[in-house]
Amino acid sequence: MTTAKPLRVGMVGYAFMGAAHSHAWRTAPRFFDLPLDPQLTALAGRNDDGVRAAARKLGWGSVETDWRRLVERDDIDLIDICTPGNTHTEIAIAALEAGKHVLCEKPLANSVEEAERMTEAAQAAAQRGVLSMCGFSYRRTPALALAKRMVDEGRLGDIRHVRAQYLQDWLSDENAPMTWRLDKSKSGSGSLGDIGAHSIDAAQWVTGQNIVGVSALLETFVHERPLVGDLVGLGGHGNVGVDAPRGTVTVDDAAIFSAKFDGGGTSTGAVGVFEATRFALGRKNAMRLEVNGTTASLAFDFEDMNSLSFYEAAESPDAGFRRIFVTEPEHPYVGNWWPTGHGLGYEHGFTHQVVDLVAAIGAGEQPSPSFSEALQVQKVLAAVEASAAEDSRWQKVQP
Repeated sequence: MTTAKPLRVGMVGYAFMGAAHSHAWRTAPRFFDLPLDPQLTALAGRNDDGVRAAARKLGWGSVETDWRRLVERDDIDLIDICTPGNTHTEIAIAALEAGKHVLCEKPLANSVEEAERMTEAAQAAAQRGVLSMCGFSYRRTPALALAKRMVDEGRLGDIRHVRAQYLQDWLSDENAPMTWRLDKSKSGSGSLGDIGAHSIDAAQWVTGQNIVGVSALLETFVHERPLVGDLVGLGGHGNVGVDAPRGTVTVDDAAIFSAKFDGGGTSTGAVGVFEATRFALGRKNAMRLEVNGTTASLAFDFEDMNSLSFYEAAESPDAGFRRIFVTEPEHPYVGNWWPTGHGLGYEHGFTHQVVDLVAAIGAGEQPSPSFSEALQVQKVLAAVEASAAEDSRWQKVQP
């Protein structure tokens, strides 16, 4: 039985991300020694029946139907935000001002202005010992964390090229139903912010370089989709058959952009190519990153998430890439799980996210990625949209 001081968590939202976060909060203290003991204290959602059913299923101790009540409660230490992007700013700022630590799903907000307000609130709260983090969970995939370690150790030399793709196919069918992710007022953007943000964060984090300029193209392939259930009120128009209303898609389906990196203060900045789409038939969750340096290269694909491909020119110039199976105890996070050769899954990234967050809170240190780091990603997203709106004109990222 743990003797650590409790960290009482209140979570807002209980759909896909809420389930992943719930699993992480439950699991982390069972496999890692943490300085604080996470407790699933309260779950908030607008629908009373829905939130109560979710709380029973996911293991939460109580419920609220208004997130404001969650923020007001004295028995909550941290607010975990798993809601659409248009709600992040209000919830996060209120929680920080109430003295609650915050974990907020990515992208941080729906605009640079909102993200700036959240960052200012986070920095002010940090002066009072109240900490915050944005949930870019792919950072916690052991193979990608190993890639970061290799770059930091200088094994790739100076970075020249970054190649990043995030490929899915779940929207390829033009009759797939409308969701909030296709409504710009709720999601902020489409494939760009939903999955492209992960690629931007991963590329910058692994290389230690920030993107300073982009030339971009955004495309929407399907402009109307069937409305089902609660989404009938989204303002759709037109019919399929006799009485099937359709809603207007107001976000991008695909995003493509070239990028220039700042060099991280140590070298000439790398050049990069990025692609994000939810129309790549046959690709289910291919979050890919390849980095080429002056002495070595590495490549990662989340559809083979327990492996990292590595090529070192001096070691075997004619052999090509070799496969590193990232299941050894010395690899990031892996030693707390299964014996060598027994791979991990998607959910483990969220568990590792909780581990790192709780460790930082326990130590009184700023967790990463901070809201400031997430703001930088938001600025890249904004530059991509601005470039695409001007026929791919080169756009500098706001400093």
